Amino acid sequence: MNKQTFRVTEKTELLPFLLTKIDRGRNYVKGVLKRGQVLVDGKQETKFNAILLSNQQVDVLKEAPLIHALKGVEILYEDDDLIVINKEAGLLTMASQRHDRQRTAYRELMAYVRQQDPKARIFIVHRLDRDTSGVIVFAKNEHTKYALQKNWHDVVEERTYLAYVEGKVEQKEGTIKSWLKETKTHKVYVTPNAEGAKEAVLHYSVIRSGSQYSLLKVNLETGRKNQIRVQLAEINHPIVGDKLYGATGNPIGRLGLHASVLAFKHPTTKKLVRFEAPRPKQFKVK
Repeated sequence: MNKQTFRVTEKTELLPFLLTKIDRGRNYVKGVLKRGQVLVDGKQETKFNAILLSNQQVDVLKEAPLIHALKGVEILYEDDDLIVINKEAGLLTMASQRHDRQRTAYRELMAYVRQQDPKARIFIVHRLDRDTSGVIVFAKNEHTKYALQKNWHDVVEERTYLAYVEGKVEQKEGTIKSWLKETKTHKVYVTPNAEGAKEAVLHYSVIRSGSQYSLLKVNLETGRKNQIRVQLAEINHPIVGDKLYGATGNPIGRLGLHASVLAFKHPTTKKLVRFEAPRPKQFKVK
């Protein structure tokens, strides 16, 4: 097996260590890690932030082993308790009976973790709509799943979305408060009557505004089903591509909604961790 072998001399993290040993760019080295070409003391390691201790051996394989290649999913962070990903638009978080055979983020990650441990599992903490891209966190054990789900509203410090909407948004920032209900066919709508409804609150600011489209930064105070889509449509700025809530066209070929930032208290370390998924290239305002 063709490989390079390095000996660790002091405690460090894997990615910084490799950057000092491999005379290539950062993206190349990250690719080597993602493809499973790095072994630490003979065990495959893909986490950028894996801790290395003095006297450990790091092998870098010349060619990638035959491993499951993630599709529609980019791993932003991984440790013993969590995997945080950037999900592409059009990919389900998890299958329902209706979409039982379709590729999902859950199945992609399950195959990924079982490359190293056939008994490993992944647990759903929260979801994004199929047509929404961006940051999602999955748990790697039941304890972490329940710790996050039980205290979700307390541990989450920031949930930021990018919304690519129709029309020129004149008000540079604002707060939208609504009461939401759901029809028997599961369509969410705004109602003036609070009885039997759920309160929804979001805050937005304009990043860029053009004559036809605007790009908004949206922070959620509540997390209701389809909240952003419904509330922005209510102020006559439906999300691009969202025909269900009044969009007139879809020039970008996808829904203009992206979960850009998720920050929360790590259930094990109790430290604040923050993850960001880059703005989709289709979200352009002229």
